[in-house]
Amino acid sequence: MPMRSDCKHYQTRTYPSGDTVRKCAVDNAPEAPWRCPDDCALFEPRLADVNWRHGSLVTPATPDEPESVGQGEGVAELLDSAEDIINSVAEEIDAEIPTQAEANKPKRRWWWPFKR
Repeated sequence: MPMRSDCKHYQTRTYPSGDTVRKCAVDNAPEAPWRCPDDCALFEPRLADVNWRHGSLVTPATPDEPESVGQGEGVAELLDSAEDIINSVAEEIDAEIPTQAEANKPKRRWWWPFKR
Protein backbone atom coordinates (compact mmCIF):
# COMPACT_ATOMS: atom_id res chain seq x y z
CA MET A 1 0.00 0.00 0.00
CA PRO A 2 1.43 3.46 -0.85
CA MET A 3 2.22 5.92 1.96
CA ARG A 4 -1.00 7.26 3.41
CA SER A 5 -0.64 11.03 3.42
CA ASP A 6 -4.04 11.22 5.11
CA CYS A 7 -2.70 9.40 8.20
CA LYS A 8 -2.19 11.32 11.44
CA HIS A 9 1.34 9.87 11.73
CA TYR A 10 2.53 10.79 8.22
CA GLN A 11 5.12 13.57 8.26
CA THR A 12 6.88 15.38 5.48
CA ARG A 13 9.52 18.09 5.46
CA THR A 14 11.21 19.88 2.59
CA TYR A 15 14.67 21.34 3.17
CA PRO A 16 16.08 24.48 1.50
CA SER A 17 18.21 22.25 -0.74
CA GLY A 18 15.02 20.79 -2.20
CA ASP A 19 15.38 17.39 -0.51
CA THR A 20 12.13 16.08 0.94
CA VAL A 21 11.74 13.62 3.81
CA ARG A 22 8.58 11.54 4.10
CA LYS A 23 8.17 9.28 7.10
CA CYS A 24 5.90 7.62 9.62
CA ALA A 25 6.16 9.42 12.99
CA VAL A 26 5.56 6.18 14.92
CA ASP A 27 8.23 4.33 12.88
CA ASN A 28 5.76 1.76 11.57
CA ALA A 29 6.60 2.06 7.85
CA PRO A 30 9.99 0.46 7.17
CA GLU A 31 9.62 1.04 3.42
CA ALA A 32 8.89 4.77 3.74
CA PRO A 33 8.56 6.96 1.72
CA TRP A 34 7.06 4.48 -0.72
CA ARG A 35 4.86 2.14 1.29
CA CYS A 36 2.92 1.76 4.51
CA PRO A 37 2.28 -1.73 5.89
CA ASP A 38 -0.89 -3.37 4.59
CA ASP A 39 -3.68 -3.12 7.19
CA CYS A 40 -1.61 -0.86 9.48
CA ALA A 41 -2.95 -1.13 13.02
CA LEU A 42 -1.69 2.37 13.87
CA PHE A 43 -3.47 4.17 11.01
CA GLU A 44 -5.53 7.12 12.25
CA PRO A 45 -7.15 9.57 9.86
CA ARG A 46 -5.77 13.09 9.96
CA LEU A 47 -8.44 15.38 11.38
CA ALA A 48 -6.64 18.68 11.99
CA ASP A 49 -6.64 19.93 8.43
CA VAL A 50 -10.34 19.42 7.70
CA ASN A 51 -11.68 22.51 5.89
CA TRP A 52 -8.29 24.22 5.95
CA ARG A 53 -7.29 26.14 2.87
CA HIS A 54 -3.93 25.01 1.59
CA GLY A 55 -1.63 27.54 -0.03
CA SER A 56 0.38 27.25 -3.18
CA LEU A 57 3.39 25.67 -1.45
CA VAL A 58 3.17 22.04 -2.45
CA THR A 59 5.42 19.17 -1.41
CA PRO A 60 7.24 17.67 -4.41
CA ALA A 61 5.87 14.39 -5.72
CA THR A 62 7.26 11.20 -4.22
CA PRO A 63 9.94 9.74 -6.50
CA ASP A 64 9.26 6.44 -8.24
CA GLU A 65 9.89 3.51 -5.95
CA PRO A 66 12.90 1.30 -6.66
CA GLU A 67 12.26 -2.18 -8.00
CA SER A 68 13.58 -3.69 -4.78
CA VAL A 69 10.76 -2.22 -2.63
CA GLY A 70 8.38 -4.95 -1.59
CA GLN A 71 10.58 -7.76 -2.92
CA GLY A 72 12.08 -8.93 0.35
CA GLU A 73 10.44 -9.72 3.65
CA GLY A 74 13.54 -8.73 5.63
CA VAL A 75 13.36 -4.92 5.31
CA ALA A 76 11.98 -4.39 8.82
CA GLU A 77 14.42 -6.91 10.29
CA LEU A 78 17.36 -5.24 8.56
CA LEU A 79 16.38 -1.82 9.89
CA ASP A 80 15.82 -3.25 13.39
CA SER A 81 19.31 -4.78 13.40
CA ALA A 82 20.82 -1.47 12.25
CA GLU A 83 18.93 0.32 15.04
CA ASP A 84 20.25 -2.22 17.57
CA ILE A 85 23.82 -1.50 16.46
CA ILE A 86 23.33 2.23 16.93
CA ASN A 87 21.62 1.77 20.29
CA SER A 88 24.49 -0.42 21.54
CA VAL A 89 26.94 2.45 20.96
CA ALA A 90 24.60 5.20 22.21
CA GLU A 91 25.41 4.64 25.91
CA GLU A 92 29.15 5.02 25.26
CA ILE A 93 28.58 8.22 23.31
CA ASP A 94 26.32 9.64 26.04
CA ALA A 95 29.04 8.90 28.61
CA GLU A 96 31.58 10.89 26.59
CA ILE A 97 29.42 13.99 26.21
CA PRO A 98 29.35 16.22 29.31
CA THR A 99 25.96 16.80 30.84
CA GLN A 100 24.36 20.24 30.89
CA ALA A 101 25.02 20.54 34.66
CA GLU A 102 28.73 19.85 34.15
CA ALA A 103 28.95 22.35 31.32
CA ASN A 104 27.32 25.09 33.41
CA LYS A 105 29.32 24.35 36.56
CA PRO A 106 31.13 27.49 37.74
CA LYS A 107 34.87 27.20 37.41
CA ARG A 108 37.07 27.80 40.44
CA ARG A 109 39.22 30.85 40.03
CA TRP A 110 42.91 30.43 40.81
CA TRP A 111 43.07 33.58 42.88
CA TRP A 112 40.18 32.60 45.14
CA PRO A 113 41.68 30.78 48.18
CA PHE A 114 38.46 29.28 49.51
CA LYS A 115 36.34 26.55 48.02
CA ARG A 116 32.76 27.39 47.29
